[in-house]
Amino acid sequence: MSRILILMALILTGFQAKALDLNAPFDSIDGGTLTLSQWSGQPILVVNTASRCAFTKQYSGLQALYDTYRDRGLVVLAVPSNDFRQELSNSEKVKEFCELQYGVDMPMTGITHVKGPEAHPFFQSLKREEGFVPSWNFNKVLIGPEGDLVATYSSQMKPKSSRIRREIEGLLK
Repeated sequence: MSRILILMALILTGFQAKALDLNAPFDSIDGGTLTLSQWSGQPILVVNTASRCAFTKQYSGLQALYDTYRDRGLVVLAVPSNDFRQELSNSEKVKEFCELQYGVDMPMTGITHVKGPEAHPFFQSLKREEGFVPSWNFNKVLIGPEGDLVATYSSQMKPKSSRIRREIEGLLK
């Protein structure tokens, strides 16, 4: 009887399963749009980035991670943001910088808000559903193949850390 009451209470209070917004389009740094849902069935590491940050060197590790696991399905999505006032003035400059300095060929969005009222809907859903808001550049979010949040990592966690690699390997085909 108590299970029925709990279920009814959940229904009446508008209980919903947690769901991240994987369908909201990001502007692609290459033109057009990207959605996280286009990589359904694949693990995705989403990283808010910046070109003038002490952690910018992590682009090398992110690209190496992408190179190592992309053939097995991993997507690494760089999301440049100026929310911490350390990004270049426009997406074209970011793209050029990343290609020349780090040989980046992973998917990238245009400059995007990741926190606050103007945050991209994906980041708004992370805050709403999981209580996660990037606290600095190079925070990382690992999304599983089914679209669920697997883990979040601080800026200090290096992309090629054993923890990140172990969690990614557990999600690969």
